[in-house]
Amino acid sequence: MADKPLRRYIFASDFDKTLTFNDSGYVLSELVGIPTEEFERKAKGMAKINLVQQGAELAYLLLHDPEFQAKVRKEHLHEVGKRIRLKGEINLLYQILKNGIDGHEFDFYVLSAAPVEVIQSALEDIVPVDHIFGTEFRYKASGEIDTIVRATAGYGKVAVLDRLIEQQVAGPDHVIYTGDGSSDIHVMLHINARDGLTIAVSESRDVSQIAKRTVLSTSALAVLAPILEEVAGWERYRIRSFFEANGMLIQEWERVRTDWLTLRPTELVPAKGEAAEAQGVVKMVPSSARQ
Repeated sequence: MADKPLRRYIFASDFDKTLTFNDSGYVLSELVGIPTEEFERKAKGMAKINLVQQGAELAYLLLHDPEFQAKVRKEHLHEVGKRIRLKGEINLLYQILKNGIDGHEFDFYVLSAAPVEVIQSALEDIVPVDHIFGTEFRYKASGEIDTIVRATAGYGKVAVLDRLIEQQVAGPDHVIYTGDGSSDIHVMLHINARDGLTIAVSESRDVSQIAKRTVLSTSALAVLAPILEEVAGWERYRIRSFFEANGMLIQEWERVRTDWLTLRPTELVPAKGEAAEAQGVVKMVPSSARQ
């Protein structure tokens, strides 16, 4: 009997705060002597007025902010990649997905608004450079940034992903995407509409309300849990055994359902003793089942 053909999937991941603990912009600011508070102020200001696509704030600063223009060179972006803190077991995650699981084959890609030099440097010897898509710049001979070639932010991630689907001859429902914030909204909505799997790795309401699954862990390998459940159809006991066979013990696995409620008073004036309660805001009401 012929071997059962592999089912091919695209696994795409964001970079900043998805595969890392911190943000490229903060690390770069510290490296070149710009206060991180100043970077944060400028980035939030741009996001507030929707000046650029979500996630492209650093790219805009590198191109247009006088302080960043004067201080940042190409070699600094490479150095940021060496300094940024990666989550654990990224290499193991890549190898497991590459080798395939129970008749399922996964091509691992990184799609991020971060400068491509940062990602390539950080993931050197882990993810091939042709599987990394980040913001690309054109440089002057001095190493100073000249112009932008391509920004993989917001809808830019959707465009890259659609090209990958076409190149890899994968169905749109054979796409898995993991991300953490507002720059992932467009691509997650796009994947959800086409029956793919979206995984949030933060409790940010930007993505946790959109993603089909949410996983919180310091290990990048944790995203395998929903993949094995949703794609491979495995039970929990089998997933635990698989992790242990790969040298990782699932010490705690807690599922939490989170309801986000914002309450405000009605037009009726509350009774005197009830006024304080009527003004309350309930942000999280979890009901958890520990297994």
